[in-house]
Amino acid sequence: MIHHIEINVSDLRRSAEFWGWFLSELGYTQYQQWEEGVSWKSGNAYLVFVQTKEKYLEASYHRSQIGLNHLAFHAESREQVDELTRMVRAKGMNILYEDRHPFAGGEHYYALFFEDPDRIKVEVVAP
Repeated sequence: MIHHIEINVSDLRRSAEFWGWFLSELGYTQYQQWEEGVSWKSGNAYLVFVQTKEKYLEASYHRSQIGLNHLAFHAESREQVDELTRMVRAKGMNILYEDRHPFAGGEHYYALFFEDPDRIKVEVVAP
């Protein structure tokens, strides 16, 4: 079981706003907050987002490079995937594979794929 995952972000305020609403929709609760970071917890595992130090901001993130590709979360139902899709669209966020949504993962794979403010791919999968 994962204890926690820590992700460096380019703009903590913007990322905290994004991840706060999204993780709350999935049942996570805010766990920790300090000047350079914030975390949300579900069960015994938590996600931490930390402001990248200015001297490291030049190198940008891309999920096709070495490192994290994406984070995938369980949805409670297809209806929750649909509701999150409506929310993501209303917030003007980038939905990935829009032309194949919600079956971009295959004909029996009902999911939403979108990006966080740093373009980290986020996936929400229905049972």
